[in-house]
Amino acid sequence: MPITGEMLIGATALRGTDRPVRAVEAATGQPMEPAFGGGTAADVERACALAWTAFDSYRETAPEARAAFLEAAAQAILDIGDELIVRATAESGLPRARLEGERGRTVGQLRLFAAEIRDGGWQQARIDPALPDRKPLPRPDLRLRMIPLGPVAVFGASNFPLAFSVAGGDTASALAAGCPVVVKAHSAHPGTSELVGRAIQAAVRACGLPEGVFSLLFGSGAVVGQGLVADPRIKAVGFTGSRAGGTALMQTAAARPEPIPVYAEMSSINPVYLLPEALKARAEAIGRDFIGSLTMGAGQFCTNPGLILGLDGPDLDRFTATAAGALSGAAAQTMLTPGILKAYREGVGHLAGNNRVRKLAEGQAGNEMQGQAALFETTAEHFIADPALSEEVFGSASLVIRCTDMAQVLALTERLEGQLTATLQMDEGDLETARSLLPVLERRVGRILVNGYPTGVEVSHAMVHGGPYPSTSDGRSTSVGTLAIQRFLRPVCYQNLPAALLPPSLREGNPLGLCRRVDGTLTQG
Repeated sequence: MPITGEMLIGATALRGTDRPVRAVEAATGQPMEPAFGGGTAADVERACALAWTAFDSYRETAPEARAAFLEAAAQAILDIGDELIVRATAESGLPRARLEGERGRTVGQLRLFAAEIRDGGWQQARIDPALPDRKPLPRPDLRLRMIPLGPVAVFGASNFPLAFSVAGGDTASALAAGCPVVVKAHSAHPGTSELVGRAIQAAVRACGLPEGVFSLLFGSGAVVGQGLVADPRIKAVGFTGSRAGGTALMQTAAARPEPIPVYAEMSSINPVYLLPEALKARAEAIGRDFIGSLTMGAGQFCTNPGLILGLDGPDLDRFTATAAGALSGAAAQTMLTPGILKAYREGVGHLAGNNRVRKLAEGQAGNEMQGQAALFETTAEHFIADPALSEEVFGSASLVIRCTDMAQVLALTERLEGQLTATLQMDEGDLETARSLLPVLERRVGRILVNGYPTGVEVSHAMVHGGPYPSTSDGRSTSVGTLAIQRFLRPVCYQNLPAALLPPSLREGNPLGLCRRVDGTLTQG
């Protein structure tokens, strides 16, 4: 499939006329062909108009038809073949095995949402039958279902060129909900984005859906990104990226005459707690495994373990000695973009230059396009006193916090910002200590792990990839797993609606065979 540098607006492909975007080969820093013409305000207008025109038709497609569309998109992505992996490797610097796994995740989540649509539970159908003889007042017939919000703007992520980009989780969940999607491709991987975008465009066409169900735009954040969020036909936003970028979109969305939700995944340092009995029994093993997690993918995961908390003493010394030894042998790795590499080096430099922080180890030096892993430590008093130490360093860098006792661990945890994850390294003897931490962690994070590491997010029904601000803009939601569909739905109640006008999910006889709550009782079929 040739990469042309064209945007995909509905069923058409056209070259943008604004300032062009050009990919940079991550390993060399050299520009790649072709150039991708940036979109203009007129292109944003056309994509949003097509999405709005498609909305009412697409949102009422039968569940089977919508599920078949997602499956067709998944197969079309697979049909691109090796060309997709080769281009994504060049644009991102990520290894082939990682990208093949990410392609599998992308396809898998499209198919998972297809199954979720067929199941129908996402509609949350409820029926309270009329009670005309109820005293002192009769009850009307009341029926509720969830309907899609409207067209959604999705922003591709830099660190997942497949699974969090054009056909990633935000797009999959929005399309599953019945929302047309307009994607702003990330400028770091435009060729990968075009290939995947053409696969979705082909699936729209093959399934006979309105062309406005999907569009893909390239261009600057000011023209395309802010233009999409400000357009009155866009009803929600999905974003993964920096806190500055997410906050800017939130401000634009809030300033509209009709404010809309922005589901932004932003910054997180994902604390790991080394509880005393686990540290005593397994300090060396935990240290080695921690470095494996920290350096995976050059640390370019939103769930990277950037903070370690343990009680000061010989056991923590054993952990830091082992971790430092393992890190010193870690090879430098190519980072996603020159901008991300620059920000990483600046973050490491700030830690190294802080007189309250001690460098424990650094990984092997690399070339000018590679990041060098680093491990630091400080005390809980210094961490609490210096807010800059809690800022995310996006890459293979982490900070060990030496605490005097568990009371100080709790006090420090209370001061943490919202996080995606928290991890407890614990043994049987740590149960009561963990019990004291749980209420605080539940208020601070979206996912609590035991004896693992936060890198690696399972796409499943029970997964939560979200958390209190600033890890996400709305801690009530998740961007991974089937619950993500709920971000793009809202409830509508129908009172005394004639049977002929009722949607299929609320009709007598339950023609869709849904699990419904009837007069407060769950019923099936």
